[in-house]
Amino acid sequence: MFTTVFAAGAATQEAGFAAMAPSLIMLVLMFVVFYFILIRPQKKKEKELREMLASLKVNDEVATIGGIHGKIVRIKDDLFVLESGIGQNKSYITVDRSAVSRFLKRGDEAKATPIPGEETEIAE
Repeated sequence: MFTTVFAAGAATQEAGFAAMAPSLIMLVLMFVVFYFILIRPQKKKEKELREMLASLKVNDEVATIGGIHGKIVRIKDDLFVLESGIGQNKSYITVDRSAVSRFLKRGDEAKATPIPGEETEIAE
């Protein structure tokens, strides 16, 4: 009698798992699709942005998150001094490294532009 009850219980468990298997497979499949469509491309973009920010040098042209375009004049720790404007109407602005959103053009390392009204300092 005990074996009959045990066998019936095992059959019920197998039937329960068989009913849950499609739901479990769909859940795993949905996670895999989300990973390849959303998570993986986002991580790839973040990695490219980190590499771009690490490779920026003096005289490179960049654009900030706020839409300001300028040439990097000085780099100190996580701050950039950007030169913006044309001709006599140049202005200088200090922005954080994380405010740079994209790289525009590689600059010439030999032509370092001094900031007017400041002491000459070697850019890092």
